[in-house]
Amino acid sequence: MSLAFLFPGQGSQAVGMGVDLAETFSAAREVFQEVDDALGQKLFALMRDGPEADLTLTENAQPALMAVSLAVSRVLEKEFGVGVDRAAFVAGHSLGEYSALAAAGAISLADTARLLKLRGQAMQRAVPVGEGAMASLIGPKTDVALAEAAAAAGAAVGICVVANDNNQGNVVISGAKAAVDRAIEKAKELGARAIPLNVSAPFHCPLMQPAADEMAVALASATIISPRAPLVANVTARPVHDPEEIRRLLIEQVTGRVRWRESVTWLVETGGVTRFAEAGAGKVLSGMAKRIAPDAEATPLNSPADLEAFAKSL
Repeated sequence: MSLAFLFPGQGSQAVGMGVDLAETFSAAREVFQEVDDALGQKLFALMRDGPEADLTLTENAQPALMAVSLAVSRVLEKEFGVGVDRAAFVAGHSLGEYSALAAAGAISLADTARLLKLRGQAMQRAVPVGEGAMASLIGPKTDVALAEAAAAAGAAVGICVVANDNNQGNVVISGAKAAVDRAIEKAKELGARAIPLNVSAPFHCPLMQPAADEMAVALASATIISPRAPLVANVTARPVHDPEEIRRLLIEQVTGRVRWRESVTWLVETGGVTRFAEAGAGKVLSGMAKRIAPDAEATPLNSPADLEAFAKSL
C-alpha cells in the first residue's frame, strides 16, 4: 500500500469542526492554542461556537481549516505513531497546500497560520465584493474542454478562466462577474449545469494578482524547509520538495489553476498511490479521489474514531 495524505480547502468549514478532537486529545488542544497564540485571536472559540458567517469569512476559514488538518496530523503522530513520513506524498486543495506543508514540517504551524490569515485578507482586498464571481460547472458532459470553451466565451467581456479542475463532471470557473455570467450561459448551451458559488472573491484567476503580490512579499521572509513527504503541487500536478520551488509555486497558486484531477491521476498512475487519507474537516477530497481513481481507497479522517480506525488499519 502506498499512502497519500490529502488536505481540504475552503468550503469544508463548519461550526463545531475540531471540537471532538480537542475534547479527546491534548495534542489537538495544543494545535488550536498555538494557532490562537500566533494570530492573537480566539479562532478556536469561533470554530466551536460560530457564528457561521464569521467562520466563513476567508481570513478566518483558511487558518481554521488548516488548524483542524494539523490537529488531525499531530494526533495521528503523537497518539497513534502515524507520522506524515508514513506517506509517499502529500497534497492539498488550494489553501490545503499550506496545511500539507505544515503537516510535513516544511513551514512552522505559527507561520502557516499567519500566512493563511494574510492570504485570506489579501484575497478579499484584491477584488471589491460583487465585482468577481465563481461558478461550478457540473454534469456528465462537463470536462476541462467544455469549461475552457465556456470561459473563452466569458473572456469576450472580461477576465474569465478555469480555476479548479476538480474531477470529471466538476470544474470551476472564476473571473469578473459579467464574464462569469456569460460563461454560465455558454456552459448551459454546451450541456453543463452551472451553479454560481457563494464566495467573497474570484479565487485562482488573474484578478487575484494583487493578492499574489502580497503573498510574494510575505513568503520571501518565511522559513521553508524540505517537507518530510513531497508535495504534489496544485499548479503543476507534480511533486516538489525544493524550498525555493515551493515558495514560487505558492505565489503562482494564488492566480493559477488548481489541477486537482491531474494531481490525483499523477499520484495513482505515476506515484503508485493506492490509498488516500483526507486529514481535516469534511470529506470533499475523499469523494473527488474516488471519482478520479475508483480503484483507490479514500478515507476521511474527521473524528477520534476515524483516526483510531485508520491507525489500526495500517
